Amino acid sequence: MKPAPTTAAHPAAILTIILASYFMILLDNSVIFTALPSLQADLQLSTGELSWVQDAYTLVFGGLLLLGARAGDLLGRRRVFVFGLVVFSIASLLIGLAPAGWWAITGRAIQGIGAAIVAPASLSLLTASFPEGRERTRAVALYGATAGIGASLGLVIGGALAHWISWRAGFFVNVPIGAAMIALAPRFLPETGPDSGRFDVFGAVSATLGVGALVFGIINTADVGWTSPVTATAVSAGAALLVVFFLVERGAAQPIMPLRLFASRRRTGAYLARFLYLGAMIGFFFFTTQFLQEVLGFDPLQAGLGFLPMTAVNFVVAVSLPRLAGRLPGSVPLLAGILLTFAGMFWLSRAGVDSAYLTGVALPMVLIGAGQGLAFAPLTSFGIVGAPAADAGAASGLVNTFHQVGTCLGLGIAVAVAATVPAAGPAAAHLAAEVSAALTSGSVLLLLALAVTAALILPADLAARRPRTPRKAAPVAEPAR
Repeated sequence: MKPAPTTAAHPAAILTIILASYFMILLDNSVIFTALPSLQADLQLSTGELSWVQDAYTLVFGGLLLLGARAGDLLGRRRVFVFGLVVFSIASLLIGLAPAGWWAITGRAIQGIGAAIVAPASLSLLTASFPEGRERTRAVALYGATAGIGASLGLVIGGALAHWISWRAGFFVNVPIGAAMIALAPRFLPETGPDSGRFDVFGAVSATLGVGALVFGIINTADVGWTSPVTATAVSAGAALLVVFFLVERGAAQPIMPLRLFASRRRTGAYLARFLYLGAMIGFFFFTTQFLQEVLGFDPLQAGLGFLPMTAVNFVVAVSLPRLAGRLPGSVPLLAGILLTFAGMFWLSRAGVDSAYLTGVALPMVLIGAGQGLAFAPLTSFGIVGAPAADAGAASGLVNTFHQVGTCLGLGIAVAVAATVPAAGPAAAHLAAEVSAALTSGSVLLLLALAVTAALILPADLAARRPRTPRKAAPVAEPAR
């Protein structure tokens, strides 16, 4: 059994390395959106090839997350973390040098391997470095804030670099950042292993193939719809493999995903709420970018800067959240965050061709940014709360797995809903109607996330904070005189 973490020797350095590395990964998940038109023109990609520049990354990232988390537990989290950074940085360089589409797509898949290693290792290293209490609460709050800020700031940075330099600059920038983190990590990050446990081969294979097939099937709906035989086969195979995975994990001596992690209502609620919340947010990023450029006529730089109201508010709220952590149950800001995000998303879904940027986009983004700032940290902390030290990697892997699979499913749903809008009238009006439909579907996902939080996380969180009344000792009978 691993000892509980003690106070980190260099807390500021450790936190900087972890957050900078995680930010770099999240940045690349969204930096590509505003740069897609430039990339497509430069490499002469078809629409299908262009979608795989993003999907190859998401597919591999989501499919290998549990495997990456378990590798950190067994081989040592710092060692695995550094290896993931090396893979991610080299892949970023290769993408920046890409002479053709197949090269860029392959590079994005390799990037996904690095991200699947770094993301869970970064969160488990954080929990290993900071003891439970105020220090960990603050560290996890900043980690959660990075998740929201990284995604939205990626659009700003991607648009600026594509406009001023090239779409390639968005990937080249990772190389010096990655090199710096690779050099600093062995000096400051604590090592946590390796563990003497065995590797759950059948669990790893069924989880990787199951999540990968499910993600592929969801991604495939963007091109061929939900009724396609390929989609149906991939989703069915993914679901069947995940059932096999569940059965394997139930009987495994050292499972890659301990099912005991789902015994906590707060952790289970956090996984499901994160899945639904990210499903809504990916549709917001994907379609709002198109709305700004194709309906309001923004160029890539202006489109990126158009997300600044959300990014700025997100940052201010997120960095202020740790001060509230000790005063309020974590479920309260989480509920408020999801509610604010829903209000902003629904407001934005009403935008049309005649909408002004300020009232139709910027003000709704302020609500969404505030909601993100409140929601991400509790979603992260509840996903790992109470997990034993030996399961830290698995809990971190589940947080990131539900994050990635949620984005895939959410984008598939948003694209499918947008496709139901009949093609009529001017192109801008048609796209505005598609954006409205997609963001309405995102609003529904946020309502479901709100229901999950209220039903699972809130009551369990309030019960955990309720002071326990010590039992009175039974009266001792006086001895007979």
